[in-house]
Amino acid sequence: MENPAPRHDARAAGTHGAVEREHGATADAPGTESAAAHPRGGRRLSAKVVWPVIAALGFGCYTIWIDHTGGSSGGHAALLGLIAAVVTGALGLVLVHFQSTMITDTRALAYGALFGASMGWLYNLSGPSVLKSSAWGLVMGAVMFVVSLYIFRGHRVREPHGPHRPRKQHTHGHGTPHGAH
Repeated sequence: MENPAPRHDARAAGTHGAVEREHGATADAPGTESAAAHPRGGRRLSAKVVWPVIAALGFGCYTIWIDHTGGSSGGHAALLGLIAAVVTGALGLVLVHFQSTMITDTRALAYGALFGASMGWLYNLSGPSVLKSSAWGLVMGAVMFVVSLYIFRGHRVREPHGPHRPRKQHTHGHGTPHGAH
């Protein structure tokens, strides 16, 4: 079997003769292949699909547990958990799909907003007032924002607009920086 002719935007992938596209600034993280063919003929799910689905299932199960221990019937708790899992899973999949087009701060804010809203809603489900739950959601969202920002800034090469560059100090006409007069 002949190897396919390489394209100008492709490179050989190891010794298998397959051709991959060249990865740019928005390349997937190492180990996250996007729906690549499995060696045995099946299709393997991408980590961009698996992790949001796992998180949504965990969120739905935790919702069922909180609602059921709060006094709701099993059917009501299961329905609420299913709805919570579907909504957070859909939002998580959308966020993960579009995250490569967002700048770092916007991406961290989106993760913080999703996490904060989810945690605030779960806290409200357990009984406290809406004001307390909103405050808890804001705190949790702020924590997730800071953690996400730290993680995303540590992996700068995956930014959609390229790596962050340190800001240059502006100088006046004779070479002295602002505020050094």
